[in-house]
Amino acid sequence: MVTVYPILIAIAYALLSYRFSVWRTKAMLDQQSRPLTDPAIISLADRLAAALELPAIKVHVFEIEPVNGLAAPDGRIFLTRGFLNAKMRGEVTPEELAAVIAHELGHVALGHLRRRMIDFTGQNAVFVMLSALLNRFIPGLGIWIANLISTALMARLSRRDEFEADAYASALLLKAGIGTAPQKSLFRKLEALTKAKGGTAPAWLMSHPATAQRIAAIEANEIRWQVDQG
Repeated sequence: MVTVYPILIAIAYALLSYRFSVWRTKAMLDQQSRPLTDPAIISLADRLAAALELPAIKVHVFEIEPVNGLAAPDGRIFLTRGFLNAKMRGEVTPEELAAVIAHELGHVALGHLRRRMIDFTGQNAVFVMLSALLNRFIPGLGIWIANLISTALMARLSRRDEFEADAYASALLLKAGIGTAPQKSLFRKLEALTKAKGGTAPAWLMSHPATAQRIAAIEANEIRWQVDQG
């Protein structure tokens, strides 16, 4: 029988680890970021703010080269310097970066940052429980299998959040008059922009949905919304 104490210890450790990660991330962003000054992107961010009936959406630039957007634990929105450099080279458009901003706003508005803490804690509890159980029947392999299962669970939860943030972004982009075309075109570019290698992991282990799935979900939402409005 699996005792409750290792699970409680795992939960406590996960909470402390998450809190430390939040603190470290905030400190790093404070040190390595500055306010966005690109007028084209700011103009589009203002349109998103107007659609949300907000006075403004403040976007910051995270001074790292990888192409990415992120929502900080305190709700701030960031584009990386790598993304802005890609825009300067003509590889992405301001509208596509507005789609990134809308997506990250979705993570904030839908409470995904808080949910990730719960998911991370749950993943650790599942790992400890499965490790103890499986090691009784498959000594040596139990921990490996438990880690595989808990990682797959976390990846699935992450993909759920990405689909939800995509839907939020689509609705916001449509309301702002920008439309979803930049959102979909950016997805088609992301693999090349991030120099990702396809097929390196099973789809069910990936933390983000496949491009085709994300675009299909956006288009399905558009059709459903048109029907609802009609």
